Amino acid sequence: MSYTINRIIKDADFEGVDQRARQALTDHGFGILTEIDVKATMKKKLDKDMSAYRILGACNPGMALEAIGVEPRVGAMLPCNVILREVSEGIEVSAVDPVASMSAIDNEDLKQVAGKVRDMLSEVVQAI
Repeated sequence: MSYTINRIIKDADFEGVDQRARQALTDHGFGILTEIDVKATMKKKLDKDMSAYRILGACNPGMALEAIGVEPRVGAMLPCNVILREVSEGIEVSAVDPVASMSAIDNEDLKQVAGKVRDMLSEVVQAI
């Protein structure tokens, strides 16, 4: 089972894909709670260069509340991360697959919520 939902964008630069990702997330009810510029962090902390790589910590508040309601400790696995990274073919967008990430939790109600969020994130990735 793959743990991410992936797509490669060939027709835009990194910042363009970033803006498209943010808009698609917003359009599907997600907000961005965290943002990590991995490239800048590695340069600053280790003085190492790498290709562009950004992690967006996305959250759909309604779905998060529903998940916490059926499994209170699930917050340890939130938010849903979406990564953007430069690859030779273009810009790869990968979103966590909530079904895969929640598979270790034995809670059928949570699995139902995770399935809904996976569908939403699949729509986000396709909309970018």
